[in-house]
Amino acid sequence: MKLLIEPPTWLGDAVMASGAINRLLEYFKPDKSVLFGSFVSTELFKSKFDEVIVDDRNHRFSQFFKIPRVDLFISFRGSLYSKLIGLKSRRYFTFDNKFSGHMVEKYSKYVNNIIKENRIYPPKLDFKPFEFVKPTIGINPGATYGSAKRWYPEKFAEVGNYFKDYRLIIFGGPGEEEIAKDIEKNLSHSDVLNLCGRLSIKQLCEYIGGLKLFITNDSGPMHIAAAYNVPIVAIFGPTDYKETSPWSKNYKIVTKNLECAPCKKRECPLKTHECMKSIEADEVIKAAEELLNG
Repeated sequence: MKLLIEPPTWLGDAVMASGAINRLLEYFKPDKSVLFGSFVSTELFKSKFDEVIVDDRNHRFSQFFKIPRVDLFISFRGSLYSKLIGLKSRRYFTFDNKFSGHMVEKYSKYVNNIIKENRIYPPKLDFKPFEFVKPTIGINPGATYGSAKRWYPEKFAEVGNYFKDYRLIIFGGPGEEEIAKDIEKNLSHSDVLNLCGRLSIKQLCEYIGGLKLFITNDSGPMHIAAAYNVPIVAIFGPTDYKETSPWSKNYKIVTKNLECAPCKKRECPLKTHECMKSIEADEVIKAAEELLNG
């Protein structure tokens, strides 16, 4: 049997779907497995598949004809393009977000509906965690989805300066280098490594997996930390922590639960950004200390 899987587009969603994708490969044991998806999502899973096709959004029409015909296509997306790809398979499923609960539960229910099981598939990444010589705290100020999800660089720096006995690493993806530099210039810490925009997806997972603590916005790297059970302080503003909180028992959420939240917008529709602006460094430090000392 030839199986084609399309993971979610965003890094965090792909991590949350990782357990479900692993289960599909275990269950079907295809003669040939093909992975089609965004660059970041395919980087997470490419070692598990026989063939990998990176979604070329600028040439989707021509790429469509290069995607092989398969016996079964399972997509973790619900786009029209995904449904068109389904026409190239004998049988196909696309995700329609009709399920309730946390995204890990939604992806699990989706897969259970296909293979007739009743299980939850927690995130699982196979990259080996990096072994740091000195206890290390990670700071992740970025959030690919939009500026509304980002706490402020000067406040991240205030938190970082508090933890003098730990090494600090600043994380972030391409395009977030200026945010990381803003943190770096506000740090008086003696042991800081800025890795923003310098890591592959594999390296990002390995470094995060070896941390003592991860302080982060709601983001893809947050879900990577959860997959490795790294203690997490997660700063939430416009997004719904009931759906996208870390799938772990080793975290604390800092949020204000304002009436306007969760708006789930890329930018603050009220132009105040109060959900993030009102969160103080002391609140994040307190949550971090509770995790480190607990």
